[in-house]
Amino acid sequence: MIGKNIKEIRKRRGYTLSDLAEKANISKSYLSNIERDLNKNPSLQIMNKIASVLNVDISSLLKNDTVLDMPLCIEKEWAELVYELKELGVDKKQIQQYKTLIQFIKWQKQNSEPK
Repeated sequence: MIGKNIKEIRKRRGYTLSDLAEKANISKSYLSNIERDLNKNPSLQIMNKIASVLNVDISSLLKNDTVLDMPLCIEKEWAELVYELKELGVDKKQIQQYKTLIQFIKWQKQNSEPK
């Protein structure tokens, strides 16, 4: 999935495999292995490099094609968590960064479990 997303975004941006590898400062063969899903668990550092060159958030690289239904209401615990974060001085931009990190950890865990 992640390889497909990287390849699709790379092509939309008009980069060749060599272009992206050079700009992200990673080897062409390593990038090729990621795109072909031979390497299904790249590091966060590599993901950051690729996302930066492609000018996207890491979450864009991790997304599935499926769309999850959004709940119609927020559970009390979630609302309280958001309120506490706000009280601690965490702003919306920081929450997006934490969300991206959580998505990456979740994705990494799913892809590292034996199948």
